[in-house]
Amino acid sequence: MRMSHLFRRFRLHFLALLLPLLTLLASPAQARCTGQNLLDALSPDESARLTAATDRQPFARGNLWQATRGTDRLTLLGTYHLSDHRHDRMISTLTPLLARATQLLVEAGPEEEKALRRDIAENPGLLFLTEGPSLMQQLPAEDWQGLSAALAARNIPAIMAAKMRPWYLASLLAVPPCDMGAVAAGKGLDHRVMAMAADRGLPVRALEPHTTLFTIFDTMSAEDQLAMLRSSLLMEDHVADYSATMADAYFRGESRRIWEFLRLTTAKLPGYTPDRANAEFAQMETLLMTRRNQSWIPVIEEAAAQGETFVAFGALHLAGEQGVLNLLAQRGWTITQLSP
Repeated sequence: MRMSHLFRRFRLHFLALLLPLLTLLASPAQARCTGQNLLDALSPDESARLTAATDRQPFARGNLWQATRGTDRLTLLGTYHLSDHRHDRMISTLTPLLARATQLLVEAGPEEEKALRRDIAENPGLLFLTEGPSLMQQLPAEDWQGLSAALAARNIPAIMAAKMRPWYLASLLAVPPCDMGAVAAGKGLDHRVMAMAADRGLPVRALEPHTTLFTIFDTMSAEDQLAMLRSSLLMEDHVADYSATMADAYFRGESRRIWEFLRLTTAKLPGYTPDRANAEFAQMETLLMTRRNQSWIPVIEEAAAQGETFVAFGALHLAGEQGVLNLLAQRGWTITQLSP
């Protein structure tokens, strides 16, 4: 089943993994994106169907939670990976919660980011095509011209892009030109929490290996990677809208609503049916979230046994039947939502 169009829609979900790579090319910018919130443009009927689909998922709303089992205690934070002034309110709430923790778990900590950069320096083939034709040769002229223009808007030279792996370029296109400065700043909620932990001398551990990013994209064929890149180009005119929509949904505590929104809208695309969209989204959820969530649970429980633990990861991992919260609940943890 080809899912390149779904990768284009969810490449923002990879920002926690991609940030160490994106910052290699990102340059500072003054303005932030002001795209249209696509959820606000829904009709009442569409909004009602979206609400119903969201409500069917366990723990569908909220970014901050507590989990307890016996004497073990966790604070779980769903994060948004780009800088935003709206994080300030959450930081005030997190300060006392982090102060009582004995360690912090994140998707990728400082050591993992260093290891990732080291691996890339030692093995450029992780991000670059080291043999065979360049993308300039592989893509139709019209697509190459569009890609060159999109990257120029992000201050990335086309001559450099010609030898980049397609999935990496598609991921770069996930970030609108007006948000490249936010990437360069490296002040998303994950990094702000890690900075708070460092100030307190709190140990920071990773939930997964730093090679997870490459493992995920290794499952894609070269053909699907090129299709992912081409479909990303089709989104270029609306990438700021998707970015704004995802950010607004996060700060409303409704990241799962984004997933359901894209699933329902995909079902209306030419050549799609609800069954096809549901099947592809189920497969994508397994790849992007379920497998990783399941692998995180032993790490989280082991940490909790050592003392109160603060856990921070992308907000989309919280909700759903195979979300982190429901997986913990199934293992006897009592889950309580905290006010942001």
